[in-house]
Amino acid sequence: MIKWLFLSSFLIAMCLFTFAFVVTRIENFQHAQNSEQMTDNAAHPLKPKTAVIYFSRSGNTGVLAQHIAQSEQADLFEIDAEDYALGIPGWMSALKDARNNVARISPTKINLNGYDKVYLGAPIWLYSPAPPIWQFVQHADLTEKDVILYNSFNSKFEQRFIDDFGLLVQAKGAKSFAHQYIKRGRMGSQITTEQMLADFDSQQPK
Repeated sequence: MIKWLFLSSFLIAMCLFTFAFVVTRIENFQHAQNSEQMTDNAAHPLKPKTAVIYFSRSGNTGVLAQHIAQSEQADLFEIDAEDYALGIPGWMSALKDARNNVARISPTKINLNGYDKVYLGAPIWLYSPAPPIWQFVQHADLTEKDVILYNSFNSKFEQRFIDDFGLLVQAKGAKSFAHQYIKRGRMGSQITTEQMLADFDSQQPK
């Protein structure tokens, strides 16, 4: 009996490790591909009135963020969260913290004075925006700003989490709140970057 329990535990652990290994290999591949799509965010000759802020792990949201920034002639800011770095430890941390609204991020705050519109981007983890974007808003001054949450995801999101995020944004003084998103598909069968950006653009108000 003890031997059987030990064998079962060993097999389960091996399955979990194999799954985590495969997922992180795919994430690393995606990150490398997405990094090729990213270019330096050139300074604009005139101070833009739009800021695009994002957290991205494998790079999908990062590519989308840069696309929005270029379309809007906006300033682009990245939020980093070392706890969720690529690799098995980061993936495990992301899975554990997916429903939390607290995270260790850098920078913790960005001066948004002078911006009228602010885009806030993050992937969806377990149907909710990833913790770093929640953490950022908790210390942000969004007074009289139009705020747009934008997400990329593999499966789906739950509206109750989006509504809660909207309430947090409004509690920080935002004038308005909207949500934009794109489903890229599950790992291994995602739509191309070009299709993702085209689909996102097709959803924008004319």
